[in-house]
Amino acid sequence: MNKELLEVMSDLEHRRWSSWQKYLHSKCEKLEDGSLVIPGGYVENLERLIKTDYKDLTEKEKESDRDEARNGIELYEKVK
Repeated sequence: MNKELLEVMSDLEHRRWSSWQKYLHSKCEKLEDGSLVIPGGYVENLERLIKTDYKDLTEKEKESDRDEARNGIELYEKVK
């Protein structure tokens, strides 16, 4: 296994996850005890996305996934 590639891709995954968490938290209501409440309408949209195959996403939703894929491809090309 290419250890350099593993580290680069692991860094990308952490940045992707951190970005997602920041976005998700911005959609939530923070309670006094620090808990987060995800609004019902947003949960419904997330559940729809979870159940939807990539091919059936809207172009805007596909473009969001493409942006993430581009980040991975760019990093991969730097270390291959």
